[in-house]
Amino acid sequence: MAARALRPGDRLVVATHNPGKLREIDALVAPHGLTVTTVGALGLPEPPETGTTFEENATIKAVAAATASGEPALADDSGVCVDAIGGDPGVYSADWAGPAKDFAAAMSRVQEELVAAGAIAPEKRTARFVSVLCLAWPDGTTEYWRGEVAGHMVWPPRGSNGFGYDPMFVPEGHERTYGELTAAEKHGMSHRARAFALFARDKLPA
Repeated sequence: MAARALRPGDRLVVATHNPGKLREIDALVAPHGLTVTTVGALGLPEPPETGTTFEENATIKAVAAATASGEPALADDSGVCVDAIGGDPGVYSADWAGPAKDFAAAMSRVQEELVAAGAIAPEKRTARFVSVLCLAWPDGTTEYWRGEVAGHMVWPPRGSNGFGYDPMFVPEGHERTYGELTAAEKHGMSHRARAFALFARDKLPA
């Protein structure tokens, strides 16, 4: 693993076109004195996510951004893994929402598959949100941090905060869904926040 760290004033390219994810990463990075830009602001395309693991897809996005920009790039690949349906949608969480990014339809599909699997009671609807962050340097070096939060899926979805599957996921030890938590509450305990805390410990100025 590379020993170098990011310094105050360094520019970090956030390799996502997802506005919800960008808002969360921006909020997490803000206290650390970095200049943040995005692949969208740089006019860079979104590479095909052809990996079969969170690590592979995060690498694809981060390396593409770092190579094209000549600057360090941070990418997140994340999703919800539902135990009763074989860990799906997992790395295909965004794909289940289709080209229109219709997460209402994606959540309905999760519910339909849970019902088909006989997973009605909360204890049969266990799941975990996973986030893998990849930091890629222009020379091709990559580093990784992983965060997970266990919980269970509910129906119907509750709350309008967050994005993606947030209104369907209740984190362990809580009664509200991610979609019912405020941004500050979610930033304090989410899978992405946990991965980011490890990244910040290793790479960011205090």
